[in-house]
Amino acid sequence: MAKSHFTKKSLHLSLIISFIFLTTISIPKTHSFVQPISPTKLGLDKPQKLSHLRFYFHDIIGGKNQTAFRVASSPSTNHSPTGFGSVMIMDDPLTVSPESGSEIVGRAQGIYASASQSELGLLMVLNFGFIRGKYNGSSLSVLGRNTVESAVREMPVVGGSGLFRFASGYAQASTHSLTELEAVVEYNVYVFHY
Repeated sequence: MAKSHFTKKSLHLSLIISFIFLTTISIPKTHSFVQPISPTKLGLDKPQKLSHLRFYFHDIIGGKNQTAFRVASSPSTNHSPTGFGSVMIMDDPLTVSPESGSEIVGRAQGIYASASQSELGLLMVLNFGFIRGKYNGSSLSVLGRNTVESAVREMPVVGGSGLFRFASGYAQASTHSLTELEAVVEYNVYVFHY
């Protein structure tokens, strides 16, 4: 009699465990805010294009035409050889050639922060917003590490908007000129987009 009771209890427990397993794992959860969509509806049935954009970034940290401002720092920033802990916000012009008076094709807007204690290494979080030609109103988003003293720095393009929706690629930065108040940086951006 005790054996029969134990078997019924075990069977009952097995059924409960199976029911819990089936209801929590096997049944897919659906949410009303998520719906599948055809890539064709978004124009993603076309072949991707690979574009090369070349422009110059003018980061001016002082003077009457300042475009980048320090908005935060750590207690040790002013004593750090790398400026570790400083955070800058920028709205820098992008031009077709390195001269400051050349045609502006867009703006680099975002932040960069000194994120290395051993070298001048910046965390870059920025959008290249374009205002000329075919790409007027479109933007590319870059998020990556910029080791300023390297000849060429590579950062990933993580997305975009407008004609650059679903964009991916990389940006290469190389310093063209550097003065006490202004850095002019050449950007070559290689981006896949639809």
